[in-house]
Amino acid sequence: MLLLSTLAGRAVTIADMQRGTRKTNRRAVYEDLRRRILALELQPGATLSENELAAELGVSRTPVRESLILLADEGLVQVFPKVGSFVSRVDPQRVADAQFLREAVELASLKDLPPAGELDEDVLASLRANLEQQQAPDVEREAFFQLDEAFHHGLLQLSGHAGAWPSVSTAKGHLDRARRLGLQRVRPLDTMAAQHLAVLEAVSRGDADGAVLTMRTHLQTIFEDIERIRTRSPELFATDGDSTPVRRSIAVWR
Repeated sequence: MLLLSTLAGRAVTIADMQRGTRKTNRRAVYEDLRRRILALELQPGATLSENELAAELGVSRTPVRESLILLADEGLVQVFPKVGSFVSRVDPQRVADAQFLREAVELASLKDLPPAGELDEDVLASLRANLEQQQAPDVEREAFFQLDEAFHHGLLQLSGHAGAWPSVSTAKGHLDRARRLGLQRVRPLDTMAAQHLAVLEAVSRGDADGAVLTMRTHLQTIFEDIERIRTRSPELFATDGDSTPVRRSIAVWR
């Protein structure tokens, strides 16, 4: 076995380097596929071909297969033996669970804000600038989504709990797909921006109870959006978890 160098007191071999490369590839593939699923670039129900993804990403099938397994563990991909892999359809129960966690964190943080006169002025200025961008007449929907994320993260920062945001962000993958569907199909951007403004105004005047009530209403609009979208496009949503899709150019569930 060829020894290349030493690291932390032990020999590093070609096999070690190859394993490290595989892990790097798998992480990059996983992050890319997860981002595309959450951004709806890969639509609910879309077929996922290991060969095609490997060729597109310039990697072997192994990191693709491993990434699909990780995404299946998150419920974002479904793997059916002898049929194939598919982007999972939106599961309203998973969305509700993620929403529950998000509300618990964000509403608690609003209750934990310092008095109005002690709020961080730099963070407030950043939130106001964010709102101006949200209200721009030509803002694109994905840009609005990212501004929305930054706004909610900023509110956590204002309360001193910005460190909770990575945990919230990781937990809400299913919720983010539903939110994007809402923004794309049924929810006017100016309505969302107006709700954000109402929350910030309540925070700025020290009205924690008003901020909590407005934020709860704002966050729960996702359930209205889901019902409206499901009425129009039921194929995007999970119904029977045991059903098996038929592999065609467009996935069809039995």
